[in-house]
This record gives sequence, C-alpha cells and structure tokens, in this order.
Amino acid sequence: MGLLSGRTAIVTGGSRGLGRAICLHLAREGANVAFNYSRADAEAAEVLTALRALGVQAWAFKVSVLDKKGLQDLARTVETEAGAIDILVNNAGIGQVVPLALMEEEDWDRMMNVHVKGAFLTTQAVMRAMIHQKRGRILNISSLAGVKMMQAPVHYSAAKAAIRGFTEALAKEIGRYGVTVNCLAPGVLNEGVSGNLPPAKKDDYLRHCALGRVGTFEEVAEVAAFLVSDRNSYMNGATVVLDGAV
Repeated sequence: MGLLSGRTAIVTGGSRGLGRAICLHLAREGANVAFNYSRADAEAAEVLTALRALGVQAWAFKVSVLDKKGLQDLARTVETEAGAIDILVNNAGIGQVVPLALMEEEDWDRMMNVHVKGAFLTTQAVMRAMIHQKRGRILNISSLAGVKMMQAPVHYSAAKAAIRGFTEALAKEIGRYGVTVNCLAPGVLNEGVSGNLPPAKKDDYLRHCALGRVGTFEEVAEVAAFLVSDRNSYMNGATVVLDGAV
C-alpha cells in the first residue's frame, strides 16, 4: 500500500519539470493522477504512458489554467471516471528574466495570470466537491523567491508571494470542512526555472546554502507527496521551505 493508495489527484502543469516529477511520485505512492498542460503534446504523452505503466488511472488534458470552463470539464471528467478528487497540486507556472525597468505590462499580467489566477480557477473547479465530501488536500507550489528577499525577477517573486497569501487565507476559509491548504516553496533546483540563474548568482546561492548544493525535482516531489497525504493531517496554512538552509 502506497502513501496515497486509493486517492485521486490533479496536478497542474504536469507535462514537464517539477510537475512531471510530482505526477510520477504521486502515482508511485498509489494515486490516480490527472494533469493539464498547454503545449507540450509529446512530453505529455510520455508522462501519461509512464503514469499508466505504474498501474494507476491517469489522464492528460490539454487545457490552460486560465480556461475556467475547461478546468471545470477536467474536474468533472475525473470525478466521473475515478470518483472524488482528493488532491490538487497547483504547480503550473512560468519563468521570465527581465528587470522591472524593461518589463512590459503584458509580462506582468502573464506572470500573475498563470501563477495566481491559474491557482484560483483550478482551486474553484475542485473546491466545492472537496467541501461537500469534507475531505481534501490542496498544495500550492511557491518558491523561495516568494518568501525570502533575494535577487529574482520582481514579477515572479510577487506572483509566488501571492501564492503564499492565497494559501493562508484559503486555509482559514475552508479548514472547517476538513480541507487543508498548504504551500511548498523550493529553493534553487537542478532544472527548471533555476536554469535561468546566471552562474555567479548560483555560486552565491551555494555559498549560503548549508548543504552546499541545489535540490532536485525528486526531492521536492517526495515532500509534496507527504504534504498531500493523510499522514499530514494537522498542517494547514503552512509554507514549507525546501532550500537546504539558505
């Protein structure tokens, strides 16, 4: 029996990077997994095949986290085929390195929309059912840049900080219904948006990191699986920082 046996999860942005790692780890722990993606058809197909090879039900939906109706249809399809949705991981995000002085309004809006509005719309698509069943786990993926002062793109840091606030307020609002909402804030990782970090900034990070190394997608996925499991029954509204002690 895995940590998540019999549970059904939705992961946003699951076709690549950290989202892919979270999907696969939840499945290894026994969860049925649905994920959405926006463009990467070939990568999504690979993830779907890998999930099903682990012996769980799996679904891939090409739908934006900004498509309210599409997200509602996703949730209803999963509920029809697998029953109640127990877990939501709001992971979808984008990165962009640009100083504020050169940032376009469209850059700011896109960053906020994907990270913050996307989490809002996806959560709305599953929240009523979780409240009705009086059970659910919502995990929002933030970043070290959203909880500590560090040199990072301003719009990215602002969006990730908003995710933390969203987590805390929602945890207060729906905790009474048996639904917990927590936040996971990874530091610099070996892949993903951290790849945009200039070598000098990465070296500076490593000098301040007690473990002297960056993290991995697998390490973050391992913690994510615990945070959405029944073993983590009393944590609510918390932000877990996973950065090796910077």
